[in-house]
Amino acid sequence: MEHSSTKKLFLTLVVTFLIFLIEIIGGILSNSLALLSDAGHVFTDALAIVLSLIASIIMKKPSGSKATFGYQRIGILTAFINGISLIIIAAFILIEGYKRLIEPPLINYNVMLPVAVFGFLGNLLMAWILGHRHEDLNIKSAWLHVIGDTISSFGVIVAALIIRYTGWLIIDPIMSGFVGLIIITGGVRVLKDSLWIFLELVPKGFNVEKISNKIKEISEVVDIHDVHIWSIGSSIPAFSAHVVVKDCLLSEADRVRKKIEGILINVGIKHSVIQIESVKCDNSSIYCDFEKSLNYLNHSHS
Repeated sequence: MEHSSTKKLFLTLVVTFLIFLIEIIGGILSNSLALLSDAGHVFTDALAIVLSLIASIIMKKPSGSKATFGYQRIGILTAFINGISLIIIAAFILIEGYKRLIEPPLINYNVMLPVAVFGFLGNLLMAWILGHRHEDLNIKSAWLHVIGDTISSFGVIVAALIIRYTGWLIIDPIMSGFVGLIIITGGVRVLKDSLWIFLELVPKGFNVEKISNKIKEISEVVDIHDVHIWSIGSSIPAFSAHVVVKDCLLSEADRVRKKIEGILINVGIKHSVIQIESVKCDNSSIYCDFEKSLNYLNHSHS
């Protein structure tokens, strides 16, 4: 039975809180920073999943007068917040790890090891619930939290075994530093992906020139300019352009529009706004020049 994103997030949240409680108690009893840092990461997992759960509910609201594109970017905003939370928690872990690197404390590996194993198995369960294929950046950010914590839990297990068999206490802050770096890497990746959408940059995998040239190959098309490709939300690319066609009936122009939409659907763009024109601009460019556009508007209204 296939679970919806909301159900997956809720199940993951239940497992996350259980792991957090066990690891925070185990970290205090064992005096292990690596285990406490892993608990801290799990806490950010819980926060990320709560935000993602709220976002997944809000995103289902239909578009309306206040949000004509819908609420898809709520999920992107949540992913951005999750990315920042990852980096902040990692900074605290690295700072505390440096302090313990100078003066390593005693570690109770008999508590540390079983708790770390429990955390590792719990994170594997969460990763399985969320799955590994994510078109939704909101779900992807939660999944990255879980994957980072799975790796860090495994690192804590290794640290506990090293302490048990060698007595090398310094491995605990070293492993916590490793966990911190993993968390930062995931946070930066999520921030980059969310900012890419917020800045309305061209979605990865789309080439403006190639798509424009493909449209120009239509026999009725004379020119194409002011092309925009951006993302409304995660994996929701959009396209707009001014397309100059040969002088023809409105019904013929509509058939040209449908041909263009077919090309766009083939490359993965289902939402498009195409302005059909019959007169070619003097300074035609597939990219919009806002300065020239403003100068033209000012001149036309003077």
